[in-house]
Amino acid sequence: MRGQRAVLAGVFATGVGALALWGTHRRYLVATVDGPSMEPTLHRGDRLLVRRAARARAGQIVVVRVPNPPLFDGLPPELAELTPDALATIPERLDLAPAPTGRLMIKRAVAVAGDRVPRERFPALRAVPEHVVPPGALVVLGDNPGASWDSRAYGFVHGHQLVGVAVRRIVPTRDTTSSSGERLVRKAP
Repeated sequence: MRGQRAVLAGVFATGVGALALWGTHRRYLVATVDGPSMEPTLHRGDRLLVRRAARARAGQIVVVRVPNPPLFDGLPPELAELTPDALATIPERLDLAPAPTGRLMIKRAVAVAGDRVPRERFPALRAVPEHVVPPGALVVLGDNPGASWDSRAYGFVHGHQLVGVAVRRIVPTRDTTSSSGERLVRKAP
């Protein structure tokens, strides 16, 4: 009888643990910074623990899904002078192509629903009829505006485009005994 209870308790505990892990997976994700738009706060390769959310506050670092940037005719300036033979040697990187449904980006929310629309800093918002950010929308900006594609170019981010809010930065450590070699640190707001 005791053996059966122990087995049932073990099965129950495993089921609860699996359910908790499934719930955590649905509520959180890990995002990796890939670019200079959030420097000096975040750098390429930094990883963030992100809580999926439907709302954000001004000042929070957020992950948003925005439409792909427009494609331009011609080559980027750094490739313009290459010969066709030299261009043919550049490997295709399909993993770098934007997803057809948009691109995940890490930015800072600078205005949220009810805040005044910051028209002077955001050309894409200069002609909008609203005087305040509409319900469910936000305005985002990279901490390094010179290297950021953000609300200055595409305007409001709407509620369905907000993926989540950064909770912590995941910092790799060398002095840890964990198998993953990473620890969580909370960065002060």
